[in-house]
Amino acid sequence: MRDTFLPFSPPLIGEEEIDEVVDTLKSDWITTGPKTKKFEDEFKNYFNAPAALALNSCTAALHTSLIALGIGQGDEVITTPMTFCSTVNVIEHVGARPVLVDVEPDTLNIDPEKIERAITPRTRAIIPVHYSGHPVELDYIYEIAEKYNLFVIEDAAHAVSAKYKGKFIGSSSNPVCFSFYATKNLTTAEGGMLTGDSEFIEKARVISLHGMSKDAWRRYSKGGSWYYEVVMPGFKYNMTDIQASLGICQLKKLERFQARRREIVKMYNKHFSEEEALEIPVERPYVEHAWHLYVLRLNTQALKIDRNEFIEELAKRNIGTSVHFIPVHIHPYYRKKYNYKPEDFPVAYSNYLRMVSIPLCPKLTDNDVYDVIEAVLDVVKVYKR
Repeated sequence: MRDTFLPFSPPLIGEEEIDEVVDTLKSDWITTGPKTKKFEDEFKNYFNAPAALALNSCTAALHTSLIALGIGQGDEVITTPMTFCSTVNVIEHVGARPVLVDVEPDTLNIDPEKIERAITPRTRAIIPVHYSGHPVELDYIYEIAEKYNLFVIEDAAHAVSAKYKGKFIGSSSNPVCFSFYATKNLTTAEGGMLTGDSEFIEKARVISLHGMSKDAWRRYSKGGSWYYEVVMPGFKYNMTDIQASLGICQLKKLERFQARRREIVKMYNKHFSEEEALEIPVERPYVEHAWHLYVLRLNTQALKIDRNEFIEELAKRNIGTSVHFIPVHIHPYYRKKYNYKPEDFPVAYSNYLRMVSIPLCPKLTDNDVYDVIEAVLDVVKVYKR
């Protein structure tokens, strides 16, 4: 057993990031400015996106997208219960109603076959979530959206570097929202990116900074003008140059980070795939999984303990874990407001009860990975029926 605790997903920050941040701190500009613009441009080019806007979170990107598309009071937005609460919270923020649709049993992504049944005359948009980094069935979802004249806003919080049928998530013209939270494949500590067509991104840029016609960099830099106009009551969602400094360096390392994630996944799959008490995550042949998460699902009928006890046993063996996610419909706010019952979305709920996310990040050494493998298999051995 390990002597020290292995955190679930620590960030991998090197001297390059530190030097870039120090360079920013020594400059005359630390908030949204030239490095944020550089990060936007480099992100756009890396993922072949039409345009990109750096923000302070993926939540901000989702909220800004809904505002920019004019979605509000009386509208409905279809999304998944198998997501972090922010995906659904932003729908509430704009006064719309979230309409939840159950997930596929293998990928745990929103089930496209169930989306069409949830559409009403009030439906304006679909927010599919690329759960754990596995792309959703985009072709099917876009076909439905086109048929019913709906917007699609992709929640790609987990999907930096993921590909669907050879194309990067984020390379399309519709809004795509990324997260750079501390545990993500690319981190700026807190932060996010919104991609989409140029006209949409420019509208979102105004919304994301108080509704002002001109940001501070364009006002205070050489040749800038102090004059600006507020064209709408916007929000304070901008990324800073300090955050962007991290992002610039992390983006350069992303390919290497992803290669390491895939190595770890291969090691996990090799050791877990033959164990009947464990169900490993899937990767469909026409996608490239971002592998933000490695979610094991326990075949609880083969074990004497439940998921919660399994997590406790791993903690005793100094292995950090998490659960992704507590389904939205069982959280008190949504349960009470919409009278949801756990069984309303049986696939999401039944899988939630048996899932555990184990450590997966490029910072892990081979020894760390084998410690995780040994601990998981030891718990299985001790508590197998």
